[in-house]
Amino acid sequence: MSPIEVGVIGIIALLLLIFSGMSVGVAMAVVGFFGFAYVSGWEPALGILKTVPYSTAASFVMSVIPLFVLMGQLAFHSGISKDLFKTANKWLGHMPGGMAMAAIGASAGFAAVCGSSPATTATVGAISLPEMSKLKYNRGFAAAAVAAGGTLGILIPPSNGFILYGVITEQSIGKLFLAGIIPGIILSAMYMVTIYLIALRNPELAPRGQVTPLKEKVVALKDSWAMIVLFGGIMGGILVGVFTANEAAAIGAFGAFLFFVLRRKFSKENILACLSETMNTTAMIFLVLIGANIFGYFLTVTTIPQTLASFLASLPVSRYVILIGIMTIYLILGCIMDSLAMVVITTPIFFPVVMNLGFDPIWYGVMMVIAMEMGQITPPVGINLFVITGVAKDVPMHVIFRYITPFVVTIIIFMFLMIVFPQVALYLPSLLH
Repeated sequence: MSPIEVGVIGIIALLLLIFSGMSVGVAMAVVGFFGFAYVSGWEPALGILKTVPYSTAASFVMSVIPLFVLMGQLAFHSGISKDLFKTANKWLGHMPGGMAMAAIGASAGFAAVCGSSPATTATVGAISLPEMSKLKYNRGFAAAAVAAGGTLGILIPPSNGFILYGVITEQSIGKLFLAGIIPGIILSAMYMVTIYLIALRNPELAPRGQVTPLKEKVVALKDSWAMIVLFGGIMGGILVGVFTANEAAAIGAFGAFLFFVLRRKFSKENILACLSETMNTTAMIFLVLIGANIFGYFLTVTTIPQTLASFLASLPVSRYVILIGIMTIYLILGCIMDSLAMVVITTPIFFPVVMNLGFDPIWYGVMMVIAMEMGQITPPVGINLFVITGVAKDVPMHVIFRYITPFVVTIIIFMFLMIVFPQVALYLPSLLH
């Protein structure tokens, strides 16, 4: 068999292993090792197995992962997410769908100190869904809105999605973080407009809340200062060049710990919970990246990425047609595959194609994360949908499927806007020297 044929068989085997329930990282490592051994021999394959796990885990760039995860855990146990929802609800609650819009606002705020989509969904869902029930919101619509808001956890930095993409493609994580800020704000606003229009047309889905006096709204802003200080300090420091993304992660974790103590949440139980969740999440991400690197070596010797890049670049069509085709593939994959697996499997294949077509790697990183977001809420495997059904146990999955569609359409429209106006993502990174 030719190397390309071996590569195709390897990709099929990888998908079968993942669908059988095997861990994504382990599946990629197994297929990558045996595939590389078949093409290049056992000795080089054993050499990769010996060096890649250590070189990946020992990389200085990887230190951002446990630090940002720890920052998110400390912020969660500090009660920052609850304060964000209360503040957003005072400002937006009186509007049609106002409390659902407040959940989007709280998700955006918590995403700025979290970096995980499922964690954002679960946290904001646990806080907002009981309040929406009191206001007689449709439970399916409320759950769908929270699941959509949770996707902001991987677009608004710090983001695990950007970290994964940056490590795999060797792009600046600091620039990727900055590139996600403006798109994250715009998508948050688009989600809110979607909710507003739906609630305006069907008021019974999302009734209005009480009007809050302006003075009370202004006073409520003080509850959001912790998030503003953390996010502003981290991103501002990166933008002006005071510190790198790794240093920002350390400062962010330390700042979150200070808020953790100042809010009197410091206890043995909370500390152990923060450290335990940080270790579990970090280990999972490290395993995925180790597997992705081994699988990447296998793909390289099969020449699939290079061959595909040359073939697509030679097609007599606009490069934007090819890009839309790639995004369509992500839409389909999002229906059947976890977004984390989707990124680590496809990035080594599609990244050379996109670079060959002349697209900016930072801009494409944002597009990749938006594609990840779409996968998070695309039935039947969207992980945010499973997370929200764990929070709202009385809402059947098929009911959430029905109400999530407008939010998927919103993301698709947003992707087209990003294609037409790439500077939305590239403006802030362009300021970084």
